Amino acid sequence: MNEEALREALNAHWRASADGDLDAEHAIYDDDAICDYPQSGERIRGRINLQALRAHHPGKPSGFDVRRIQGDGNLWITEYTINYQGRIAYTVSMMEFRGGKVVHETQYFADPFEAPGWRSQWVERIE
Repeated sequence: MNEEALREALNAHWRASADGDLDAEHAIYDDDAICDYPQSGERIRGRINLQALRAHHPGKPSGFDVRRIQGDGNLWITEYTINYQGRIAYTVSMMEFRGGKVVHETQYFADPFEAPGWRSQWVERIE
C-alpha cells in the first residue's frame, strides 16, 4: 500500500472514530492486530477484542481533534486529542502496517497540566 493510500486509510479511521462508527473505525486493523496501552500495562489481542473493548467504553469520546499524521513505510504516528465528556486527553497512536492493515498499535494518553511559571521566560504558549 502506498503512502497516499495509507494516509487515506488513517483519515477514514479517525473520521469513523469521531463519528462513532465502530465497524468503519476497526476496518483498518488486521484480524490478529495487537494494541498496547503501556501506561496501564494492557494488551488487546485481535480486532474483535479491540472493537468490543471500545464499544463498551463507559465514557465514550465526544470528540476527536487530529493534530497531525506523520509516517513513512509501515510506521505511522497520529497525534490527537480525545474529548471524554469535556475532559481532554492528549494522545499519540503509533501504528505498524503489514499488507495494508494495522498489525500493531501502541497508544499513549496524557492529561493536560499547568505549565510551571519558572520556565515562562523561555517558552511561548500553544493551543
